[in-house]
Amino acid sequence: MASRQVPGWSRKRSFPGHLPEGRTVLKLLLLVAATLLLASCLQISGESTTIDLGPDGGNVSTSFVGAEGSAERTLALGRPGVAAQVIVMVEVRSGDLEVSLLQPDGAVAFVTASRPGAQVTRSGVVRADEAGRIRYRLSARGARDGAFQVFVQL
Repeated sequence: MASRQVPGWSRKRSFPGHLPEGRTVLKLLLLVAATLLLASCLQISGESTTIDLGPDGGNVSTSFVGAEGSAERTLALGRPGVAAQVIVMVEVRSGDLEVSLLQPDGAVAFVTASRPGAQVTRSGVVRADEAGRIRYRLSARGARDGAFQVFVQL
């Protein structure tokens, strides 16, 4: 079947709202990049955090109304390479909350995951990095009315 062409029309003509293929792919890639960037953000509403550090350790205590996403945080001990005993407690009314303690090379030392309506406690040994910081990753999915505490003993 032969195709007919209407005079004055071309197959390569752009119409309002129609993007050439290259620009469509670029917009799709930008959308994927923005989604990945936002997925690695932690949004916490109603956050209240207290940090108490001393020469032999300390603690971080955070409570919140709602949390979604993930982020890495640090606790500055000021003692590079020191091995510390770390205790983590998490609790949420609903949703999921995980606190992952990280070794200096990025490996996970241990994970404390919440159970709705119950407090969960885990402990382990974590080594501070070359800057004297202990790193931990928070991951929340629909977490509501929650809290976590990180206790460190040197």
